[in-house]
Amino acid sequence: MINTLLIANRGEIACRVMRTAREMGITTVAVHSEVDRQAQHVLQADIAIGLGGAKPADSYLLIDRILAAAHASGAQAIHPGYGFLSENAGFARACEKQGLIFVGPPASAIDAMGSKSAAKALMEIAGVPLVPGYHGEEQDLQTFVTAAERIGYPVLLKATAGGGGKGMKVVEHEAELAEALASAQREAQSSFGDARMLVEKYVLQPRHVEIQVFADQHGNAVYLHERDCSIQRRHQKVVEEAPAPGLSPALRQAMGEAAVKAAQAIGYVGAGTVEFLLDARGEFFFMEMNTRLQVEHPVTEAITGQDLVAWQLRVAQGEALPLTQEQIPLNGHAIEVRLYAEDPDQDFLPASGTLEVYREPAPGIGRRVDSGVAEGDVVSPFYDPMIAKLIAWGETREEARLRLLAMLRETVIVGVQTNLKFLTRILAHPAFAQADLDTGFIPRHAEQLLPEPEAFDDGFWSTAAKAWLLTMPGTSAASASSPWTGLSSWRAGLPAQSRLHLRCGELEQPFAAVDVTDCSYSPDTQTLLITEAQQTRRYSVLISNGALYLHWHHSWRRIDRFDPIAEVEHSHQHAGGLQAPMNGSVVRVMVEPGQQVEAGAVLLVLEAMKMEHSVRAPEAGRVKAIFCAEGELIAESTLLVEMEEQA
Repeated sequence: MINTLLIANRGEIACRVMRTAREMGITTVAVHSEVDRQAQHVLQADIAIGLGGAKPADSYLLIDRILAAAHASGAQAIHPGYGFLSENAGFARACEKQGLIFVGPPASAIDAMGSKSAAKALMEIAGVPLVPGYHGEEQDLQTFVTAAERIGYPVLLKATAGGGGKGMKVVEHEAELAEALASAQREAQSSFGDARMLVEKYVLQPRHVEIQVFADQHGNAVYLHERDCSIQRRHQKVVEEAPAPGLSPALRQAMGEAAVKAAQAIGYVGAGTVEFLLDARGEFFFMEMNTRLQVEHPVTEAITGQDLVAWQLRVAQGEALPLTQEQIPLNGHAIEVRLYAEDPDQDFLPASGTLEVYREPAPGIGRRVDSGVAEGDVVSPFYDPMIAKLIAWGETREEARLRLLAMLRETVIVGVQTNLKFLTRILAHPAFAQADLDTGFIPRHAEQLLPEPEAFDDGFWSTAAKAWLLTMPGTSAASASSPWTGLSSWRAGLPAQSRLHLRCGELEQPFAAVDVTDCSYSPDTQTLLITEAQQTRRYSVLISNGALYLHWHHSWRRIDRFDPIAEVEHSHQHAGGLQAPMNGSVVRVMVEPGQQVEAGAVLLVLEAMKMEHSVRAPEAGRVKAIFCAEGELIAESTLLVEMEEQA
């Protein structure tokens, strides 16, 4: 019997597991790194125990410290969540050895399916169709070169112990293979403590369809239908839905039964996911099995009405599955999006910072938000950048889609760059509405999903200027000495302000004079009203840390006062220099002062949120100076390398 449960994870999944545990009357225990001391999963737990450190290798991956925390708290069981140690057979064995229940499959099943190479070899013996590839033990470069030549480019490098897009690289040509392999191995080692790789043919335009399976300790096994996870960036899912659109009942049954057979073949227990590539002809190929709960499990819960974490805990205690295959319902449709701290306009570079404003959509029927943050929390560069998951359910796919669009438009995040608008564009795209899905969806529709930065028209700048004058301290209309500041309701009919210079992103706009006599502002509701030609328009505004945020065309725009003199000084200071595009750590420095480099050459490699980013020379030249060292933590915009043109 589980009375006390330790969750060996952080963020939204830790909070989500705690929610079910509390409903079942189970005491919850959180573990945390030094930087997560005030994180939401820590604050929500009944007991919290520090692990020290900041990086996963110094905290959430330390098996001995987690086991010690379990014993110290009196926990009988450990739920690993996903990521970190969730698919680590050594961790499962260590729990068993110390008399703790591991809320997951037996270590033998993790061994069999946790390694992508071992899983593919097992499925090959079982006769399950596989994508052509190399899954062997030899890990030298020449082995991969030979395998790639045999398979044919493009190929996909994947970490054998991986998941979530970590340690995964697409290679188009042989000349790219060595660098891609080294980078993928480093990512895999950092994320999973295992650098082994496999390579397989990169199948063009497939759908990514996965089956949720569950098995108990009494030999029972079922599948809880399927999810389509084809919308991906960096080989990581961003939109998932259940059931998969367009699957016939016969195909759904065939894939489900194949997944159950795979689980039974290895004596599986608990929640697992068997992932397939599905081509346009309806043929499916085994990719891998994730021996844990998936990020996207809420869409399965929505269409079946089941709590999968409760199933996990009951199975871990030795109970039988609560439903047979015939009893598992399939009601309506559900769609989930992953809200990340990242910059879609910069190749989805992870972002970090403080959530100065964080507002989730209003609760309601068919609406669900799984998050692990609150306003004022810091998104750290040390962990996965997912902030929250938004899930919508409807009687039909279209009802779910429209409901999720409404939820996205109600969400407010200020202080950290996110993919919020990008997700909105995906859900609103006609191809998504028509369920025209495959793993190439994002690059194929990049022009609409990732448009060039918006060139703001006069209407935007006029609205921004009026909002600034009416809301920001220190202006003639809203200064501390002004009687308007003391009012708690509407402000209207204020005088104009001259010599105003504003900036939004990379764009800036000076104003000789701004007329605010047609405006009114309510500090209580943070609403700006502008009346022009007998039409009144309403705008939402927020003020945070000296900046104004204006809601414009379904997106929050940060507006700052522009200082031309400071801007000139900044540009001179960094002339010829390359700055860090994000917070992170320096993994490798590839050049030295005085070295001549070609355009596009890798100068150094940064790591943030377990993903690598190469900083490349924008043009041919000479490295004049290097301002960082391997292992050093750096902040966004830090000057890293100074270049000078070739003589």
